[in-house]
Amino acid sequence: MLIICEAVLDEAQIAEFRTALAGADWRDGAASAGTRSVAVKQNLQLGRSDPVAQKLGAIILGQLGRHAEFVSASLAERIWPPVFNLYQDGGHYGTHSDAALMRLPEADLTIRSDLSATLFLSDPDSYDGGELIIEQPYGAQAVKLAAGDMVLYPSGSLHQVAPVTRGQRVCAISWIQSAIADASARALLYDLDQSIRALAPGRAKDDPEIDRLIHVYHNLVRRWAHP
Repeated sequence: MLIICEAVLDEAQIAEFRTALAGADWRDGAASAGTRSVAVKQNLQLGRSDPVAQKLGAIILGQLGRHAEFVSASLAERIWPPVFNLYQDGGHYGTHSDAALMRLPEADLTIRSDLSATLFLSDPDSYDGGELIIEQPYGAQAVKLAAGDMVLYPSGSLHQVAPVTRGQRVCAISWIQSAIADASARALLYDLDQSIRALAPGRAKDDPEIDRLIHVYHNLVRRWAHP
């Protein structure tokens, strides 16, 4: 399941991010790649301990907690602190898959990557190339979103970032451990929640049918969430 979360950041926040990131301490992203991925990764990144990354990452996490689409699609239990990356001058990231388990030593925490997230920070017209290409059961899908929008996709899927041939592509990436590990169950819960959200505005606040659907939704969450 591939989900677009629009307007995670507003225009003022995007401007703030661009100002902060323009003068950031960008470093070779190969340092954070795995033993196989390092051969296909060519970009710049901010370290997890970088103060700019920590400040902006906290803003993103706060926004995600209030974003209804993200909450509905992810049912997030744990979120990896956002990592900021920059592609330019042919920079790219060849076909790869994300690690299933990701260790965050400073928090003494291991995260199971159920979903990957890419938050676009550059205007799509400001650079050529740079599409996030995600392999899906029915073919590959290229994603290039407006600044402030985020795409959620299965961490187990093969994906790549096409070479950036003009301008700069700046994004924040993260990984999510969902309370619902099973992707099929999570997709059904998302569809049910979308229906509830679509129907509820036209009904009374105490509508018994809406209440029954909400009852079913939460009991399914109880059934499928891990102990």
